[in-house]
Amino acid sequence: MWGYSSRVSSSEAVTRGVRVRVEARYSPGHSDPRKREWFFLYTIRILNEGRETVQLLNRHWIITDANGHVEEVQGPGVVGKQPVLRSGESFEYTSGCALKTPFGSMHGSYEMRLPGGERFDATVAPFALRENESFN
Repeated sequence: MWGYSSRVSSSEAVTRGVRVRVEARYSPGHSDPRKREWFFLYTIRILNEGRETVQLLNRHWIITDANGHVEEVQGPGVVGKQPVLRSGESFEYTSGCALKTPFGSMHGSYEMRLPGGERFDATVAPFALRENESFN
């Protein structure tokens, strides 16, 4: 899954030992351009490369379409989970995003908690959502 190609948009960021990798692709089967609906799938892998256990508490997304329309999405966990990652562990999930334009971008953060209660935001670096990235 993590082989990079021209058909996949990707990004990666590391914050305090938490590495967040993203691969995004256009999903023609979920899209209907005649109705101005473009759907994108993104797979995220969160790796704990630090020494301390971390728990993902909340997500915060900033989604921008080609017209500059910005939507913010915030909420608990990801795909209904708040995973706990010990040192060396990872969590991977796939989700989706609908746009009213054939391209846009996303970025954001995950609020993480350390065992002592300290919290920090792990960065999700910007990645592109582009119709021309589709798999054939």
